[in-house]
Amino acid sequence: MSAHGKSILLVDDDQDIRELLDQYLSRAGFVVHTVGDGAGFRQALEHVPCDLLILDVMLPDEDGFSLCRWVRQHARFAQTPIIMLTASSDEADRVIGLELGADDYLGKPFSPRELQARIKALLRRAQFASVGAPAGSEILAFDEWRLNTVTHRLFHADGEEVILSGADFALLKLFLDHPQQILDRDTIGNATRGRELMPLDRIIDMAVSRLRQRLRDTDKPPRLIRTVRGSGYQLAAQVAAVHGL
Repeated sequence: MSAHGKSILLVDDDQDIRELLDQYLSRAGFVVHTVGDGAGFRQALEHVPCDLLILDVMLPDEDGFSLCRWVRQHARFAQTPIIMLTASSDEADRVIGLELGADDYLGKPFSPRELQARIKALLRRAQFASVGAPAGSEILAFDEWRLNTVTHRLFHADGEEVILSGADFALLKLFLDHPQQILDRDTIGNATRGRELMPLDRIIDMAVSRLRQRLRDTDKPPRLIRTVRGSGYQLAAQVAAVHGL
């Protein structure tokens, strides 16, 4: 996809990294805004339109996790892709970030080219998701849930609305498009992250776990999204297009 006009907000307390990424991503056609701490990020997000957020975990006033949680608590930012910058050796940081709603992570030190590739992949996914569904099939019903594929609003039969991040929606929509089918991790990774997975990459497993929580699918073993050992995951539900929530 074209980077022209796409706006990125980056928070990192390392001035050298901010300047490097500002220059690199600006040359690639992005509109880049950088801040050095959590307070600056919160203020900027309220006033600067952003298509994607990059959050460093370690900040001087608060960590990137609290910022990620704060972003996802606001419905208007629910679909904004988030990339977390983590210590390359800290698996716990990556797991926490994904559980809080981050879409992807990149360990430091990293290549600006790799970061740009991750950004473009997530923006492609966001652009595809915003297209919506054909008229007459906007509402998909499954189990005790209904999903509006245009507004990305998810409702339970008891009336509760669940706010979905962009990653949550992309994964759920993939399952709803392929009910009863076993989807392997690479298929899920390409469809929801726009990239293939590394051998030890747990991002899909964590994304499925997060989606199960959203769908109250907490039985042992899960009832709705089943794990097929050695193969992948399967949505064990019938899906139907309906009218109205």
